[in-house]
Amino acid sequence: MKGSHLFLCLFSMSCWVDLLPTAGNKIFHFGACRVSMSMTEIRAGFTAIKANIQARDPLRTLSILSSPRSLHKVKSSERCCITHHLFNFYVDKVFKHCKTEDSYVNRKISSIANSFLSVRRKLGQCHEQNQCMCGQESTEKFKQILTNYEGLNVTSAAMKSLGELDILLDWMEKSR
Repeated sequence: MKGSHLFLCLFSMSCWVDLLPTAGNKIFHFGACRVSMSMTEIRAGFTAIKANIQARDPLRTLSILSSPRSLHKVKSSERCCITHHLFNFYVDKVFKHCKTEDSYVNRKISSIANSFLSVRRKLGQCHEQNQCMCGQESTEKFKQILTNYEGLNVTSAAMKSLGELDILLDWMEKSR
């Protein structure tokens, strides 16, 4: 009898632990979508290569993510949609074209890309369940980001977007 109580207690604890985000992960709320991700891991990887990536940017007066209609002004109801678009953007356009001659930098980029891929999958599931509300505001903001990106050659645009990753990370943490 005592053994079954111990087993039940241990089983309950293991189920409870499974529901908690992994160490270092935080839960982010993007509209109706909740996503667990390790911002610490992404920030550490980006911080390690930020100076290297930004030094490759010849157009420092231009920004892809910042504009008069910046991310910081997106309505909370449309955060899921714009976040979903941005993660697709980074996975499909940016990380594919961010290759350097430095294997350390490439490994860090790959690690960040893998984290983004995982979050993109989670956001995609939420988006497919019609929990993301895509309105005109998020669509216009994302179109502006694409216009900024497509105005440059692919490699320069990708490196500039990667160099601006802290803008996206800051916005995500503020909207948490």
